[in-house]
Amino acid sequence: MPVSVIIPTHNRRHTLSRALDSVLAQSLPPQEIIVVDDGSDDGTGKMIGDRYRQCNYFAQPNQGVSSARNLGIQQARGEWIAFLDSDDCWLPDKLRRQIELVTKSTCSRLCHTGEIWIRNGVRVNQMDKHAKSGGRIFQRCLALCVISPSSVMLHRSLFDEFGLFDPELPACEDYDLWLRICSREPVLFIDEPLTVKYGGHDDQLSRCHWGMDRFRVYALRKLLDNQHLEEADRVAAVETLVKKCAILAQGAEKRGHIERTAYYRTVQQRYQAK
Repeated sequence: MPVSVIIPTHNRRHTLSRALDSVLAQSLPPQEIIVVDDGSDDGTGKMIGDRYRQCNYFAQPNQGVSSARNLGIQQARGEWIAFLDSDDCWLPDKLRRQIELVTKSTCSRLCHTGEIWIRNGVRVNQMDKHAKSGGRIFQRCLALCVISPSSVMLHRSLFDEFGLFDPELPACEDYDLWLRICSREPVLFIDEPLTVKYGGHDDQLSRCHWGMDRFRVYALRKLLDNQHLEEADRVAAVETLVKKCAILAQGAEKRGHIERTAYYRTVQQRYQAK
């Protein structure tokens, strides 16, 4: 089964080699490895040319992770796409286990895995709100992202039906895409820690942007305005949006941000009325 691995990166040469080595060590190797360099100036391109010539390397001006992943998707030849962030890595059987499962389960086009979390060099336990699962998980996706890009493998036809990553989102772009897909699609889940996620470093998107829920509000509004949802899912999405707007409005009011407060109050009232 042909799988294209897409690794977006920006100034992470120091961790990119770990990610690439973990892909090259897969017990069932992918058809191709695509590295999309999103405007790095740390010698990433030279490292790829010197040490990883088997990779397909594409460079673009810095446009964000959504744009980088989208370029990789457009260049990929595989029927299946697997993403890996350049600061994460895989255990050796990750792709093999996913390929075996999607081969048996012909009705599902997205598969993700359990994870090991490392923060500042120390393994940490995930909180219950981050627990992963399979099946119809749309309502579990509403509060926050419960599918990690580094753990996912999905059929490329999903992008034709649901679109690519939204380049307007500087963060929570994965939350946005998984909402669109999971509103219609069941997902497969391998309850084994086959992906290793590293956190705690300064260039994590969650550290670079305040108020991550403002991006989730954007995604929820877009979903509710543009995509038909089953009634129970629509009600749950509206309830989540209204709750997030109330919290954001309260926070903005405390900080004296009058326009921001008014915006979130208006959005809250609009969707409460539906």
